[in-house]
Amino acid sequence: MATRKPAPDTAVEQVDTSYLEGLVGYNARRATLVIVDAFLRNMAVYGLKPVEFSVLSLIAHNPGITSRQLCSTLNIQPPNLVGMINQLQRRELITRRPHPHDGRAMGLHLTPAGRKLVKQAELTASELEDAATARLSPAERKTLMQLLRKIYI
Repeated sequence: MATRKPAPDTAVEQVDTSYLEGLVGYNARRATLVIVDAFLRNMAVYGLKPVEFSVLSLIAHNPGITSRQLCSTLNIQPPNLVGMINQLQRRELITRRPHPHDGRAMGLHLTPAGRKLVKQAELTASELEDAATARLSPAERKTLMQLLRKIYI
């Protein structure tokens, strides 16, 4: 019975990432890490995480939106949203008001402090997006957004 000799020690001079770079998920995750890292650093001044920013932005652009609509739009489980809504209300960024057409639902609205915070946070987010996509032409950025939407819509 022949015994195998151990492979000689080898050193990698340059890492071959060609297989991984051919995967959509790998590229999407690498891009996400860059963008989310910058987002977390810059949104810390507002005390916002990405999902909280998304919730507040949706409320800002859809006054009276319901929790059910937020859950559906952002793919959030209702129990996870409840705590977040309570926290945003404690921070006096949002208020709940009776929904005009559904007696069981409450519409969510920004307070004046919430409107001010969202305006500043959205400006910061736009600046972050511009910086993250600075190497793309406007047409490339538009194409990237369209292609990404095709994956999740």
